[in-house]
Amino acid sequence: MKGSNELRTPGLLQTLQLITQPTQFLENCAAKYGDTFTVRVIGLKSPPVVFFSHPQAISDCFAVPAQKLDFQKATHVFKPLFGENSIVLKETRSHHRQRQLLLPAFHGDRIKSYGQSICQITERVTKDWTLGTIVSIHNLMSDITLQIILEVVFGVSPGLRYQQLKTQLSSLLEDVTKPWYSSLFFFPILQQDFGAWSPWGSFLRRRQQIDKLIYAEIHERRWQNDAERTDILSLLMSARDENGQQMTDEELRDQLVSLLLLGYETTAGVLAWVFYLIHSHPEVKNQLMQELNTLDNTINPEAITQLPYLTAVCQETLRIYPIALICTPRMVKDAVEIMGNKFTSGTILVPCIYLAHRRAETYPEADKFRPERFLNQKFSPHEYLPFGGGYRGCIGAVFSMYEMKLVLATILSRFKLTLADNLPVHPVRRGITIVPRGGVQMIVI
Repeated sequence: MKGSNELRTPGLLQTLQLITQPTQFLENCAAKYGDTFTVRVIGLKSPPVVFFSHPQAISDCFAVPAQKLDFQKATHVFKPLFGENSIVLKETRSHHRQRQLLLPAFHGDRIKSYGQSICQITERVTKDWTLGTIVSIHNLMSDITLQIILEVVFGVSPGLRYQQLKTQLSSLLEDVTKPWYSSLFFFPILQQDFGAWSPWGSFLRRRQQIDKLIYAEIHERRWQNDAERTDILSLLMSARDENGQQMTDEELRDQLVSLLLLGYETTAGVLAWVFYLIHSHPEVKNQLMQELNTLDNTINPEAITQLPYLTAVCQETLRIYPIALICTPRMVKDAVEIMGNKFTSGTILVPCIYLAHRRAETYPEADKFRPERFLNQKFSPHEYLPFGGGYRGCIGAVFSMYEMKLVLATILSRFKLTLADNLPVHPVRRGITIVPRGGVQMIVI
């Protein structure tokens, strides 16, 4: 489909705007072209990339049979990071197999077994706070979420390997979120190994060091064969597919790295937004504190996660600043029809979460932070989709929401905080997510 909704600016300019100022770029496109518009992204060899934000269009995208789409070509830029066995890059049957192996670790009673650990890690990171302590909330949330991934997902106990992984991963993840560094993955011509001093050579060596630590953990765990362990790596190691097959070491590594890259910066970013939005809306903070004060002083993760207003606060934050701006891109193999429009082979379809969450028809005064929206109304999975949707929805959505509520409640129940200044905070791109510029500086009062 072509027409007046296709941007006329050069593809390189569109790519740079999408990388450096994604929210502003998307809002400008929606204001000018409406619910559907087409851009050209240089790193994808310039096929048409069509963004959708109308609920019906998103529903149609999710309903397209997987056989008609190619997910690998649309997401291949992540292959050097995630690995070729990642669930993000897998197609049809192989994707379904990975999903069936991964899902049990992130749902039901399994999730509940992680609650105490999440609360304890949060308490440990904040234990030295005293009156007047100044904290960068985003840095703090990054520290907490990385430790949660290492201990709850990887199952690594504090010690030498834990510290090495923490140092190596935080360093790489910090670089990956920078536009200049992430451009290495969008432009294959930059992927040249000229030794450890070159950007790509440095990345390959850092990845090798991280892989060595992860494989050492996997091998040690296979040797121990401890059936009592409940961390996600142990659950994945014991999982069997319908043919009785386990995941290989390479599959385990790629899933762990994918979970890390998709669940670290994203959850930390949303948590930073939650703290900012709560503390810049006194009426929301007061209502939330009243609800938290109904709990007794013991840590009870299940009681915390059932609180309706706390849940609504997290949901509304995820509406305004979702985990990712878009769903997994999908390239058309055979012609498909979306809301009556035909799209031919080679077109990339992108359900846009950020714009869907800001449609005035769905969310009156969409730019306002109003948690009560989620107390008064239930939205369809095509109107509200902070973790994506359909058969490619985020596997860790339930875990991420659970983690957010526990970290938030643990800190607010123990400390009273105030914003260091009252200046408005603007979104800035960081990796695949958007975070508050300046990191949200707060003071313990």
